[in-house]
Amino acid sequence: MNNNMARILCVDDEPLNLSLLEAMLAPRGYTVVAAVNGPEALEKIRAERIDICLLDVMMPGMDGFEVCRRIKSDDLHRTIPVVMITSYADMENRIRGIEAGAEDFISKPFDKAEVLARIKMLLRVKSLNEQLQNAHDKLEQTVHERTRELTGTNLQLTLEIEERKKAEVSLQAAFAENNQLKDRLQAENIYLQQEVDQRYNFGDIIGQSNALTNVFLRVDQVAPMNATVLLLGETGTGKGVVARAIHSSSSRKARPLITVNCTTLPASLVESELFGRERGAYTGSDARQIGRFELADGGTIFLDEIGEMPLELQCKLLRVIQDGEFERLGSPRTIKTDVRIIAATNRDLKAEVQKGTFREDLFYRLNVFPITMPPLRQRRDDIPLLVNHFVAKFNKKIGKRIETVSKDTLNTLQEYHWPGNVRELESIIERAVIISQGTSLQVLDRFDTSRENVESEVQDFKDLAGLEHNLILQTLQKTAWRIEGKRGAALLLGLNPSTLRFRMRKYGISRQ
Repeated sequence: MNNNMARILCVDDEPLNLSLLEAMLAPRGYTVVAAVNGPEALEKIRAERIDICLLDVMMPGMDGFEVCRRIKSDDLHRTIPVVMITSYADMENRIRGIEAGAEDFISKPFDKAEVLARIKMLLRVKSLNEQLQNAHDKLEQTVHERTRELTGTNLQLTLEIEERKKAEVSLQAAFAENNQLKDRLQAENIYLQQEVDQRYNFGDIIGQSNALTNVFLRVDQVAPMNATVLLLGETGTGKGVVARAIHSSSSRKARPLITVNCTTLPASLVESELFGRERGAYTGSDARQIGRFELADGGTIFLDEIGEMPLELQCKLLRVIQDGEFERLGSPRTIKTDVRIIAATNRDLKAEVQKGTFREDLFYRLNVFPITMPPLRQRRDDIPLLVNHFVAKFNKKIGKRIETVSKDTLNTLQEYHWPGNVRELESIIERAVIISQGTSLQVLDRFDTSRENVESEVQDFKDLAGLEHNLILQTLQKTAWRIEGKRGAALLLGLNPSTLRFRMRKYGISRQ
């Protein structure tokens, strides 16, 4: 489109203003279409080609903001740039115009140079957007044609595979000759597994076991909804990966996924990190901070290790879930937010509710759609797929060319009980890729596959945790529940005060 042939809709209830705009624009080759009120403007937009709309803010009946909102809500005409006409210093109306969808503003009284410059700029941007859309449409067409070609190729390959199967039936007598190749074929070729990896890859979740298939089904069911999801399972089972899969399959995928690890945040900063703070809200807060819930507006927030959230903040989280509103620290203004919540924990929240360290009403709000992640020991069939995936990943990262994994190695990995789950497997494979020489994966770690040893280690851990609980409780009673200072329990225990508070929450220790 020639910019000098553009059609410009001028909307103003003052005929003088319309005359001034036409006197500025017509000599430059622009076609001016005039309207004296909102309904007439909308009718002209529906009936004629309009390239730019110059829209007065103050008009009787339907004001300029409403006209702008209606234009932007119409799929056929939402790309028409809207320039609001307002006074230079009227900042409030400019903000309202931005909220309504206006692209630019011109001020009264009109400055000819300003009006012409802004129109020229908007027409240039509109032209570039049209070129970008055309390029996008062309790319979509190319992708569609290529996909059709690949589909045909895939069908042909399928037919060839069927023919190959029929031929194999007639060659059963020749199988005896292949026995001598048994040792050579013992090692599996990783690159031959990539097609399988893709088939059973749900986003970043690798596996085909029944336990994981059930997780896929649950994710498919809940992803398109806005329901709150609670991910349960041991550390390292992939709860964060599932949270990303839910978000990326939802209607909110174009908006951010904000992750908050409730374990890593210091107790004193959890509230300001989640809800934000105003400058001067507390000592040392010399700047305003936007909270995670504001950043996640329109998207998803993932609250990892929700069981570690301080009890005093759980009521504020409950309010956000119920009412979608909160206040920044140091501000009385209520902020509305539209956020989907996905929470995760490796704790038994029902037990935490009974101990009084987790609010019962919050638990029921979070437990709308629970998904339990199976530990790796319950999905051993997925270990070969995971090994292949991680080897390919670290080949690329480290620059190695590991191509095979022996069956003995896979058997050893499948027999191990994996207390650290997928995260532990990933670390072991990365280490093995680093140390391996040649093209075969060498795993030098020694695995204790004895279940009795595992149970003993678990019991030892429980005993150690019990000792730590009793020591903290006795020290707090000895210091009259003083935590900080020269006579505080933190100093006696050799801990940072924030670390002591975290362990008190962890063991459900509160002042009696």
